[in-house]
Amino acid sequence: MARSKKQPLRKCVVTQEMKPKKELIRVVRNKEGHVFVDTSGKQNGRGAYVSKSLGVINQAEQQQSLNRHLNAKVEKEVYDELRKTVEGTSS
Repeated sequence: MARSKKQPLRKCVVTQEMKPKKELIRVVRNKEGHVFVDTSGKQNGRGAYVSKSLGVINQAEQQQSLNRHLNAKVEKEVYDELRKTVEGTSS
């Protein structure tokens, strides 16, 4: 009945909603300034979380939300990879 483990919550940088970590995708900027999608959620670097929703990812791209949070230029490929990740999880 009682859940033993508390789920870690993270905030989506677009919607500002607190969600369980499993429902978000982490994007990381490492020391070298390389920005990439962190599917494991354990890579070193500055992380920002985005909801697993195409609408939210498109909004993040339009508003440059990830650029602000990671203080780096986020390439179109990163957004494409986020979309692929979402399409892969939602069937």
